[in-house]
Parts: sequence; structure tokens; C-alpha cells
Amino acid sequence: MPLPRRGRGSRLASTRVASTSLPRAVPVFPRRAGRRASLLSHAQRLTRRRHSSELVPAEPELRPDFRSGKWLQEPAAGDFGDLRQRLLAGMGTRHRIYDQEELVIPCASDSDSGSVDLQLSDLEYIKKEPSSTDLTVLDLEIPDFPEFSQESLTTDSLRNLTHGSPLSETSVERLVQYMQEVFGGKLKGEHEKLKFLRSMSSLSQTIVYDESTESFIHSHITDIVHILNVLVQEEPLNSLSGPVLQEILITVTELSYQDIHLLLDSEDRDDLLSLIIRIVITLPPIEALIHLHGARPSGPHNTEGLYRQTFQAFSDMLQSFVMKDPHLENFNTIFKHMEPWLQSIKDHERKRATVTMAQVLKCLYRHLSLKLPLHFQRLGHLVALMALLCGDPLKEVAEEAAEGTHYLLHITMRLKYITHDKGNHQSLKRALKKCRELLDRHSIKRFYRYPSKIAQVFEVFLSSTELCQFVMTTLDGLKNLPHPCSQQAAGELLITLVKNAESRFEKVPEIIGVICARLSVISQPKVRQQVINTVSLFISRPRYTDIVLTHLLYHPVPYDRHLAELWRTLEVELPSTTWILWRLLRKLQKCHNVPNREKMAYVAVAATDALYEVLVGNKLRAATFRLFPQLLMTLLIQIHHSIGLTMSDVSIPRGMYAEKEISTDITPLGFAMQATKTLLLRTLCWQEFNIMEKNKGWTLLKGECHLQGVFLLANALLERNHILAHRILYLLVPLLNRGNDKHKLTAAGFFVELLQSPVARRLPNMYSTVRLKDWLCHGNNVFRILALRGLYNLLRHKEMRENIKNLLPCLLDSLCEVDERIVLLTIQILQQLVQKMDFTALATMMRTLFSLFGDVRPDVHRFSMTLFGASVKCVKPTDKKGAEKQVLESLVPLLLYSQDENDAIAQESRRVLTICAQFLKWKLPREVYCQDPLYIKPAEVETICDFFGKKCQGKMNILAQTLVYSRNIKLPIRRAAVLFVGLLSKYMDHNELRITGTEWIENELRDLLQDPEPSLRLIASQALFRVQRVGELEPEQSVCWLRKLLGCLPT
Repeated sequence: MPLPRRGRGSRLASTRVASTSLPRAVPVFPRRAGRRASLLSHAQRLTRRRHSSELVPAEPELRPDFRSGKWLQEPAAGDFGDLRQRLLAGMGTRHRIYDQEELVIPCASDSDSGSVDLQLSDLEYIKKEPSSTDLTVLDLEIPDFPEFSQESLTTDSLRNLTHGSPLSETSVERLVQYMQEVFGGKLKGEHEKLKFLRSMSSLSQTIVYDESTESFIHSHITDIVHILNVLVQEEPLNSLSGPVLQEILITVTELSYQDIHLLLDSEDRDDLLSLIIRIVITLPPIEALIHLHGARPSGPHNTEGLYRQTFQAFSDMLQSFVMKDPHLENFNTIFKHMEPWLQSIKDHERKRATVTMAQVLKCLYRHLSLKLPLHFQRLGHLVALMALLCGDPLKEVAEEAAEGTHYLLHITMRLKYITHDKGNHQSLKRALKKCRELLDRHSIKRFYRYPSKIAQVFEVFLSSTELCQFVMTTLDGLKNLPHPCSQQAAGELLITLVKNAESRFEKVPEIIGVICARLSVISQPKVRQQVINTVSLFISRPRYTDIVLTHLLYHPVPYDRHLAELWRTLEVELPSTTWILWRLLRKLQKCHNVPNREKMAYVAVAATDALYEVLVGNKLRAATFRLFPQLLMTLLIQIHHSIGLTMSDVSIPRGMYAEKEISTDITPLGFAMQATKTLLLRTLCWQEFNIMEKNKGWTLLKGECHLQGVFLLANALLERNHILAHRILYLLVPLLNRGNDKHKLTAAGFFVELLQSPVARRLPNMYSTVRLKDWLCHGNNVFRILALRGLYNLLRHKEMRENIKNLLPCLLDSLCEVDERIVLLTIQILQQLVQKMDFTALATMMRTLFSLFGDVRPDVHRFSMTLFGASVKCVKPTDKKGAEKQVLESLVPLLLYSQDENDAIAQESRRVLTICAQFLKWKLPREVYCQDPLYIKPAEVETICDFFGKKCQGKMNILAQTLVYSRNIKLPIRRAAVLFVGLLSKYMDHNELRITGTEWIENELRDLLQDPEPSLRLIASQALFRVQRVGELEPEQSVCWLRKLLGCLPT
């Protein structure tokens, strides 16, 4: 059954249900007749129609019809009269009615309800002149006096009381006496309850005549409230069995007109008001009530009539609170208690609350007389609730809310005029002008059809705090799961308001937090996108970007599907995309700039995951291409920081994961790797991605060989997409000295590989060779390796070689490093520079390289010989004499290392030995190039020893040099050295051996007789025998042999 409509009958007249036939009297005290007369004349002007048994016809008025969208004319007065007669048919002779101008009757017409006054001058006039509708004197005509019981009053005392007759002073005293008796006792039965309430109501009417009555009531407020509380609590919930509740509401209303508020101004009264509201609002629908109580005959207790009268009395009561409410304190209380019912999920409860609120707003508007300070600070919340109700799926609710919103707009404009900055009239004028323009385009009558227009109209008046209230309330509307259209209205309101006032919000983090919490309950894709677009609007404003990002990053990773969808579907205008992506990137970069700490910052992991989601969504594609160098380098640095870490190594904020355990499969490195791969794919670097996969580059990146993976990716970019590579090169120039060591190493690794590019020639020396020189002296070997790698790449550019030559002292020192990588890179660089060296540097380098012959590091051994051979070739003819000694000293090592078990070293030794022989202008015997081990080719060994013994005679002690290698750790070298020692002793100058003695050679050879290798022991014993034999030859034996030879000759 629909709720009562405005203009369909009187208010209190139609709500009081009589249970007695006794007439009520109007109290008149002779000693105060003058006062009564003056007050009555004013009351007649305001309320005569409410106290007449006949309805006075009113002029037809135009009003906005929020139900059909058309302008309608009120029905003729006779229609109202007929309706009223039907409503009063079962109500008895006792009734109360007040002036129609005092209370808001359902469907009452207003000549000013179709438009909004937007002139500032009119608002100023309103402030200066009190409202013509302000209630200053209350109605003094008291309806029928209630029937009293025999115990308190006799029927004789009331026998002469008729309707309109004055209430004697004696009757008032009896009323007071009766009330005092009730205060000390307990009301039993409906009859006693009704008698007390009507007595209280009648007594209240005497306040304007008798000050003692007012004093009595004020002194017993606590008792009255207590009794009302008991009566209300005794009322059954979800049922309406009698008129007691209605009488309670009417009594409270009548006292409110006398400025005695039984339900306001204290905590106990506030609780009673809340209870009354809950009882009325939660009543079952009228159909359910009729079914519950069964069919009742027409009369005072007719279920439908009782329901309508009770609800009307309830509405009247709330309206009476706001008739004199200049500070909006009472209105604030009403809204506080009505708010949850305006959001009820039950249609009949939400409908009742909306109708009541619309009537209260209209009454407040018509009796508005504001004064500072104002206690209502929830305007944004109220506007949002009414706007959401305008989009309610229940048509009746939407229509009532639209009408209430209309009056709320009137109230808002007056309120803003009172509270606006008096020194800034222009801002209010601009707001009024904008509001007028909006209303010209969108009729206020159509609020319920287009609730989003409410956001546009009210936005111009709402402060930043009220805007946040509006948004928060609208977001709460997204929880309305049973009604998809409510979610849709909330989404439209939200996006409309934020679009129009996106720069005036203050509590943005709270708004974003609620949005993130609501995403999981929004079922409609369109509404979800509207909510996400709201975040997009906030994040695209520079003043809010960091605030929004900070809040979005404060969520568990990996992001749930709702937050991931938000990141992926951010809709931002093109100029703002780069800014947003850059700010997100900066969140990650700042974590790389701090010194190494025990745990990784959580924001680094969250920002990495956010970048991945943004890249997957590909909504910021233009910004991704523009910021590709920064994105790639930052993600590579994040990979370096994440190697070997788990989530337990991350500084997770307390309460982030509650008690939920984090899966071991979730690691910071995993987020960084997936973001890097996605970046390459989204920027069309498919070939580079393929190169990384084929060469296990991703495995290198996330392991100990991280820099090798960086080198591979840099070379892939340089080969396949040189434009991007060059952009990265220019980016890295200023970044190389920033951040912690891992930051610097990753950046430097990429930088040195890009020095292969021709663009590197354009870099000033301070950014290329000077920086690499600094790294050569760095305490970290990795930096030294990177410096050498960079120098090697720069040598590709001939014009850079002269600058690199200045670094020769540092490079030569690097040959003596323990780190094999440093030595090998240095050798590679020196090979490029050897032809440009002067003899001093060349000789120094040859001595250092000679010391590396036989190095336990095979590659160092091999390439040192290679560079030595190249150095020998580069000796100028004028410098050959100075280099000859060094070359001679290298012959034996090179000869012996030709027997090395490493074929590459053996082959390189023969090659360099040939170079040295050519330098000395020797022709080596072909036996030197024998591929078989020499110890199984004694004849070839004798030929080689004969050659070198004769060539080196007088130039160097070849035997002593060979004997040194008999202690080499490698068996083939020891074996060849011992074999050469035995045979060289045969071809050397014996006189020289006898002079120096052979004991030192024999001692070395005897030690080798204990070697575990049998072949070496055998060769050592043979060599020892040969050396001993040379030492045993006497001079006489030689002379005798000579004499025998000469004797054989003919004389």
C-alpha cells in the first residue's frame, strides 16, 4: 500500500484516533485573556484551517511533479475535502489539525518549488529579512480534552466542557495532580496509556497561558521521558496493534511546538528517538500488517488507517523539530538516526525513510532561518545519500528523493551564503552562475532520472571536506549488491563528481582505500570501469599522483585480481601517461639509491609488480616507449638487488599479510624478471627477447653471472635496435655514479657494452676514458673488469686509441693482477695498442709477459705468449739490440712449453718460438716442430740440443735456465727439461762445466730420482750419468787421445 501523499488530508487531524466521546476544551484563563487574544489572532492567521472541521479551498498552484516529469496542477479543493471526509469518517469527533503552512503535508503544493533562486542579492535579502514562514506563535486552540477515569476526575467536572469551551484553572490543577500520580505509579493497559498521553497533550496546550504549567513540565521532564521510554519499549516490534504509538508521537510533537523537546538534548532522549525511529521504520509493509492482524472493521483501529495515521504523526514529529532550528542542531540529530534507514536493503524501510526525509527537508526549507554557528557538518554525506536514492530501483523512492533533493538545494544555497567568506563574494557568485548554467541545461525536475546531474549541480557549493563526504558515501553505495542499478547510479555519481572537482579533494588516500576495498563487490563491468576511471582521474593530477601511488602500493603482492585489473585498465589522457609511469618508476628508483641494507624495501617489490601489471594492460603504451631506457635499466637493477632473496628478506609492513603465509614461490626476483620480459615484448623487442632465450640470457641475469646477462642484452639491443641502445647510452652517462654498488655495477655493465656503438665517439673524454680510468683504480675488481671491457670496446674507434694510450701504466700494472679476467682483458687491450708503443713501454711489457710464461692459469699462459710474440714483431730495427737479451731468455721456456699437455699452449709456444728465431735470424731445425713427445724421440732431441747449445754458447747459460724448469709442476715440462739437461751437457763447453762444476746439476738430478713418475726417474738417471761422465773426463785423456790422432798422421 503506498505511503500517504502530500496534500491528501490534514496532519494531526488525521492521526489522532479517539477512544472516548468526551469533548476537549480550549483552556482560557480570565486573568490572561489579553495575552490570549493577541496570540489567538496570530494563530488564526497561521492555523485557522487546521482547527476547522471544513477544509478551506486553496488556489490551484503549479508544482514540479517528480513522479512523471511534467508540470501538474493540484486537484480542486473539493477533491481534498472529499478525501479528508473519507479519512475522518472513522476517527470520531476529537482531532487536531494545524495550519497547512506549518507542516509539510504529502503532495502539498508550493508556488516556489519549481525553480531555484540563484541571485546573490535575493540571498542577501533573505538573510536581512526573517522568513515570512518562521513560526513565532504556536496554535492556542486546544482540541478535545481527554476522558479521565473515575479515580482521578469525575465526569461531572467535565460535563460542561464542550468543543471550544475554555479549560478552567481547576481542571488544569486536576491535570497536574493526575500527572503527579502517574509519575509515582505505573500505567497498565491501553486505556491508561492513552489517558496519560492525551492528558499530557492537553496540559501542553496551557503553556502559553500559564507559566506554572510550563514550570511543572520542565521540572518533570525526566519523569515524562522515562514514562515515554517505558511506553515505547512496551510497544511490540513489527506490529501495530493500537493507537498508543501514534499518541506518543503526537504528544511529543505538541510539546515540541511549545519548545519542549522530549527527544533531544541528552543521551537518554537521543536513545529514545532512535528507538521510535526504528520501530516506525521497521514496521512491516501495510499488506503484511493487514495479513498479520486480519481483516478489521472500519473505525479507529482499522489497520490501514492506523498505519497511515501513525506514519503521518511520525513525520509531523520530526518536522516539528526543525521548525525552529537556526543552528541545524536538531536536523543533524534527525539525519544521524535516519541515515542507516536511508540505506536499508529492505524496500519498505528505505521508502519510509526517504519519504520522511523529503518531508523534513521541505519543512526545514520553508522555515529556514539560519544563524551561526551551524552544527550540521555532513552536507556532502546527505547530498550523496539523496542522490543515490534518486537512482533507486524503486520508483517511489527515486521520486521522493528527487523532491527532497530539490529542497536540499534551496537549503544548501542559503547555508553557503551564511557560511561563505564575506571578503570573497566573487567565489559565491561564480558558484551561483555555474549552478544556474547547469540548471538551464538540466531541469531540476529530472533529478530522479539523471542522478549524476545532482553531482554537477551540488559540486559548485560543496567544500573539499564535503566533497570527500560525498565520495565516501557514494562508495558505500557500491556495496548495494541486490540492486545493480544502485551500483550504476553510484558509479555515475562518483565519476561525475571527481571529473568536475578533481582538484579540490583533501582525503584522497582514504578515498582510494575505500575504492580498493569496494572493487571486490562491484559486479557490473561498466561500474567497475567507472570506479577505476575515478582512480585514473586522481592519479593523473600531479598533486595527487604520489599520494595515490603510495596507497596503491601498500597492498599485498602479488596483487589480487581486482587490484591487478585496476593497474591494467588505468585510463589516463596521453599527456599524463608519462608523468604517472615516471612517478611509479621513481618509487622503485629511490629504493636503489639507498646504501645496502639488511632487507629490501617492500615498496620496491610492490612497485615492480605494479609496473608488470601496467605493462600487461598496455594502457600506457606511449609512455612505455618514451621511458623505455629508464624502465629497462631500473628493472635490471632491481633484478640485481633481488638475486638470492626471498620474501623473508623483504621489509614487509606489519599487518600487510595478516596471518596468511606467503608462498615460497613468490620472490622479488620473480616480479623483476616478469616485468623485464614484459617490457621487451610490449616495446616490440621480440628479436632481443629471442636472443636472450636462445643464449640462456634470463638464466644469466638471475644468477651469479648477472653482468654476463646484462652484456648479452646490451649487445642484442645494439645489434637489433640501435636507436633504443643509443637512447640508453645517453641516459646512462649521468647515472653511472648514482645509487649503491649494485645500481652502479648494472648501469656500468650496460654502459661499457654500448661503447661499441659509433655514438660513443661523441662522448666527451670525461664521460668515457676518464671515467674508465677511475674504475681501473677502483677497489672492487668488478669495476676494474668493466673498465677494461669498456676500453676494449672503445678501441674499435681508431680516434679513441690515442687517449687510451695514456692509460698504459695502469694497464701494465693490471697484468700482475690475481684475477684472471683482469689479466686477460688487459692482454686483449694491449694487443690492440702494441704497435703504437714506444720501446720503453714495450720492453717493460715484455718483461712482465715473460713472467707469466708457465702461469697456472692456462689462458693467461697462452695469451701472454701471444702478446709476447706480437711485441717481438713490433720491435723496431733500431731497438733490436736492447730486446735481444729478453728474446734469448724466452727461447728455453718456449721450447719446453712446446711439450705442454695443453695442445693450444704447445702450439702457441712453437709459433712464438718461430717468431723469436726469426727476430734472431735463426733457422730452427725441423725437429722443433715435432708433434710427438720428445722423450720418445731421442735423436730429434739431440739435434735440437746441438742447435741451441751452439747458438747460445757464450750468450747465455742455457743449461742453468733449463734446469730451473725441472721443478715445474707439470710432468711433461719437467720431463723435457731433464731430458734437455742431460743432452745439453754433451754439447756444451766442457771446460766451462769443469770450471763451474757439475755438483749443483747432479744434486738437482738426484732429487728427481725420487719422483713418483717412473719415466721421469729413468730420464733423470740417464741425464745424471751423462753429466757425471762429462765431469770425469781428465785433460790428460784428451791430450793422449790427441797424440794418438796426431801419431797416425804421416810425418
